[in-house]
Formats: sequence, structure tokens, C-alpha cells
Amino acid sequence: MPILGAVALLIQLCFAYHALKTGRRWWIFVIMAFPVMGCVLYYFIEVFPSSREGRDARKAARAIARALDPDKGLRERVADLEACGSVDNRVQLARECMEQRLYSDAAALYKSCLSGVYETDPDMRFGLASALLLNGELGEALNCAQRLRASHPGYRSADLGLMIARSLEGLERLDDALKEFGVLADTYPGEEGRWRYGALLKRLGRADAAQDVFRRMLRNAERLPQHYREAQKDWLDLARESVNA
Repeated sequence: MPILGAVALLIQLCFAYHALKTGRRWWIFVIMAFPVMGCVLYYFIEVFPSSREGRDARKAARAIARALDPDKGLRERVADLEACGSVDNRVQLARECMEQRLYSDAAALYKSCLSGVYETDPDMRFGLASALLLNGELGEALNCAQRLRASHPGYRSADLGLMIARSLEGLERLDDALKEFGVLADTYPGEEGRWRYGALLKRLGRADAAQDVFRRMLRNAERLPQHYREAQKDWLDLARESVNA
């Protein structure tokens, strides 16, 4: 029993220290006054929602809800737009269309927003370029993305660069695409830019250079935290397959 009491006190102190460190001072009184229940409440109210497990749980819940009623979100956004044709409601419906892979509808909605005070809005233009790219309208997507880069040089530069590079590759402008991917290989905050650079090198017959890129991806990932490797698993698996092929 004394050992259990000591363990319980240690757990209390750990939670109290976490509450103090994160600025949740009033929780300290709850934790110390109710040793077990206070710690349990603090964990599930304050710690769990922002943890990886909490994020995974929310993601699973959304996946289950979408599987049970895949069109619910779309119906709700359509109803909102019918009730009020505001720009915000059109954007929300466009985003839902992107989730449902209705890229042509999403592009049309984004285009309808690009007028008045929103004519040069970078978020709207980025959404439009994304929808056009995923809908296979590569020339228009490239034009939209390049104009956005020219007018807003600091806006989502890595994502915009990836969009431009993918459009160029789809249009068979491979040398231009390779230059864009080459920049992304060193600057993109994830492995997609590096993998696409290696894949294009391989497509161009530069197998040794491609292998160097894939091996560098795997080496660098080993030095990074586990949560990063989990988030980038798909691209790292592709690199591993390419190295082992």
C-alpha cells in the first residue's frame, strides 16, 4: 500500500507539473484535491485531445461517420448554400467537393468566388489551382498557379511549387518540371517533393541520381522523430520500393 500511495502521489505531481508548465494553474487544485479522478479528468479533457492518440481517434471517428453516410457533409454544405449564397458558403462547399473528388464542381465554385474584393484573394486562387490540377486541367492549373506565385511570392511557396512542378510534368515539360522538383527536394516540408524529384530523374533515365535521392530520403528519415516517419510513411515506402527494385 505505501508503494501504491507513492506511485499515486508521483502521478499527481507529474500532472500538476504539466498543468503548471502549460498555464493551466487552476487544474492543480483539482488534481491535488481528487488524486485519481482529478488526474483522469485532466488527461481526457486537456491532454488526450491534443495527443497523437486523440488525433487518431478523431480521424477514425470521421472515417466511420463518412463510411456510414459519405454524402452527409456534401448535403449540409449544399443546404447552407441554398439558404445563403455567400462566398463563405461557396468556399465550404468547394472544399467538401474536393473531399468528395468532385474537382470540376469545386473549380466552378472557386471561380464564382473570384470577383469583387475576392478577385485577387490568394486562398481562393490556390483552391482553384488545386481543383484544376486534380481535374486534369493542367494548362489552366499551371497558369493560375504561376500568376499566384508572381502576385504573392511568399504565399505557400512549397505547396505552390509542388503544384507548378506537377502541372509541368503532366504537360510533358520535363526539364522545367525537373528544375522545380529540384528546388522542392531541398525545401519541401515532407517527402513528397523529394520522391517526385527522384521519380522524374528515374523517368528521364538518370537512375543513379534517382537512387541517391531515394537513399537520402531513407537515411534522413531515420534521424527524424517517429511521428514524422509515420506521417510520411507512404512516400518513404515508395522510396524503399524504388531502392529495392
